[in-house]
Amino acid sequence: MALSDQVNNYCERLGPEFWSEPLNAITNAAFLVAALAAFRLWRRQTPGDLATLALIVDLAAIGIGSFLFHTFATRWAAIADVVPIQIFILVYLCLALRNFLQLPWWGALSGVVVFIAATPVVGWWASGFAQSSSMYIPALLAIFVVGGLYFRKDRRLGGAILAAGVLFVFSLTFRTLDAPICRQLPFGTHFLWHILNSIVLFALIRVLILRRAG
Repeated sequence: MALSDQVNNYCERLGPEFWSEPLNAITNAAFLVAALAAFRLWRRQTPGDLATLALIVDLAAIGIGSFLFHTFATRWAAIADVVPIQIFILVYLCLALRNFLQLPWWGALSGVVVFIAATPVVGWWASGFAQSSSMYIPALLAIFVVGGLYFRKDRRLGGAILAAGVLFVFSLTFRTLDAPICRQLPFGTHFLWHILNSIVLFALIRVLILRRAG
């Protein structure tokens, strides 16, 4: 299989043309808007926090990578789509364990290793109901676990994490429904995943910035 091979994963795509997924492509602008909003908040609150800045840059990369995938629809574009998302999940989890749960760096990194090891098992368990979105169920569970533990220390910010988790449930639902309801809704629901997920990622970064700002 070559990196240039075409991939057809979404309801909206009907052919190999660049603009065969207009809604899925254009809605990636939501990630860029979220990154800009997060950057403005970061610049006001924690301009010296380079780790959070790296997350914001990665958020913009998620939008760019996803745009490439929903236009070129090739295997190399799929890699450009997936890699920034996985980087965000792992880096944010490490920073969350460190900043919200106040684990030492070795503890935060150990938590990330456990998450990586558990992800295939949890994804396999969730495949029956989450289908193609099962790969994101471990991240969803991590949001609720960290948010629930942090809620005991800070109800406002912990509650914001839990609220982001609830929104992520809706986001994943629209991602999962894209194929099953394709006949009833020819343009699918994947574009709603982009819009809602951009809000989720912004909300998570916002909580981190506010926590770092004290």
